[in-house]
Amino acid sequence: MTELLLKFFVKDYENTDNPQVRTACGKLAGKVGIVCNVFLCAVKLIAGLVSGSVSIMADAVNNLSDASSSLISLFGFKLAGKPADAEHPYGHARYEYLSGLVVSILICVIGIELLRSCIEKIITPEKVIFGAVSVIILAASILLKLWMMVFAGKIGRRIKSKTLMATSADSRNDVISTSAVLLGVIISHFTGINFDGYIGFAVALFILYSGFGLVRDTLDPILGKAPDPEFVNHIQDKILSYPGVLGTHDLLVHDYGPGRMFASVHVEMAAEEDVIASHDVLDNIERDFYENENLHMVVHYDPIVTKDDSVKDTRKWLAETVKSIHPALSIHDLRIVPGTTHTNLIFDCVVPREIGMSHREVKEKIAAKVKEKDPTYFCVITIDLSYVSISD
Repeated sequence: MTELLLKFFVKDYENTDNPQVRTACGKLAGKVGIVCNVFLCAVKLIAGLVSGSVSIMADAVNNLSDASSSLISLFGFKLAGKPADAEHPYGHARYEYLSGLVVSILICVIGIELLRSCIEKIITPEKVIFGAVSVIILAASILLKLWMMVFAGKIGRRIKSKTLMATSADSRNDVISTSAVLLGVIISHFTGINFDGYIGFAVALFILYSGFGLVRDTLDPILGKAPDPEFVNHIQDKILSYPGVLGTHDLLVHDYGPGRMFASVHVEMAAEEDVIASHDVLDNIERDFYENENLHMVVHYDPIVTKDDSVKDTRKWLAETVKSIHPALSIHDLRIVPGTTHTNLIFDCVVPREIGMSHREVKEKIAAKVKEKDPTYFCVITIDLSYVSISD
């Protein structure tokens, strides 16, 4: 059904790398969500009024909020698809993250309201009227929500949308909550014990737990979460596969919304090689990432002395010395400046935030270790912070 809807309503639907196709897929998911949730809200509202069940009524209101969420998602995709302009040169794709955040907050609000109404129902319980029509409506809504969960999840994974993944999770919550409501209605009828308020209370707690998790997940890219370690390793491995590349460092990745990634990196190449040839390799790296991965990459050229054995040996033992202090530490951009009484070792040291040492401590420990090796060496260290995570 998902493939059929995409094929019918989205032109060239398989080409999700195309921003227009991606936006169209997101809009389709939003429209389907609005239609289905409005329908579910109407039929559950009727069932709740007939049976007098607060949990069914709460479930109906939950579907109304889902329709609002789908509407927000629809507008989010529409705004995110706007092209870049003078005031927003990186585009408007972050609107999708904002719409996902609003949807997540709405889930939390509904959970709080449901919790409040269920507490009132526990304190002052009311008789729930069992009816076959209510049971059929709830069972049918569970099946429809299961389909909506799969539908939003498939499109969300296809276009890598956090908003649609949040919508899919919301539909999953609805399946669980409606199943609990249905179970409560049946148990109450056959046992004579009114579980309506208690089941609604448990459902509300689950919705709140899920909602807070979704808020955290949708906030991460807005606040600038570090890129996935696998993605970082992929970038580094791809760059290292080019001829003449000796190493990379100072990788920065900026997320301006789905399909709008920018990055910069320093690439080390032999200083003795022809500069024009090296620059040509760097140009090819930038073009490769842009054309094949839609990643806007800026590469900085770092020349490294490779044919002076004394420099190579110094770099090797200095790197080993730094790693002996902490294995996560690394160095780059080493320059050796000899003098009459001492030699300056000028280099950058990358310090991950989780190592538990201040920058001053790192510098002092490196300087002390280097002095042990040669008292005439004087370290001039610039601390670099790591803005990416690298997997083991």
